[in-house]
Amino acid sequence: MARLILFNKPYGVLPQFTDARSPSPRPTLSAYIDVPGVYPAGRLDRDSEGLLLLTDDGRLQARISDPRYKTPKTYLVQVEGEPDEPALERLRRGVMLNDGMTRPAQADRIAPPDLWERDPPIRVRKSVPDCWLRLTISEGRNRQVRRMTAAVGHPTLRLVRWQVGDWTLDGLAPGEWREVAV
Repeated sequence: MARLILFNKPYGVLPQFTDARSPSPRPTLSAYIDVPGVYPAGRLDRDSEGLLLLTDDGRLQARISDPRYKTPKTYLVQVEGEPDEPALERLRRGVMLNDGMTRPAQADRIAPPDLWERDPPIRVRKSVPDCWLRLTISEGRNRQVRRMTAAVGHPTLRLVRWQVGDWTLDGLAPGEWREVAV
């Protein structure tokens, strides 16, 4: 039977088990998860936080991360500025990036979510407001959410992946994980 682990990846942790090539070691999954034979299903950049799925099943890994399966991924995104309806509509229609047009996204402004404090905290500029978006995409290009918000004029300040398919971060503090039935 396949194993599936839901992990709340803290900011600054590499989404891999080793960092052998780095001259100065950085935190990796091995500091948090001691389960042999599992590997990440998809990516979550070092400067992003939130839900990372790990599995020991190659087919499940492909179903979660391969863009052809269109698994929805929901992010809570703190952006610089206050996107207006035309900016949100651009995200909803798809945004032209340097590697082509993105698929349409679900994009809505939300109240600031009740999240843990980030260490280190985000850069705050008193003269520039910020706000939160809930953004759901069905592909997983490199740094896609960050590039999409920047393309509509609202750079990402903080990025937390909250949900992948039916699996959510609910109940997991940063650095915690739990195994779920598949």
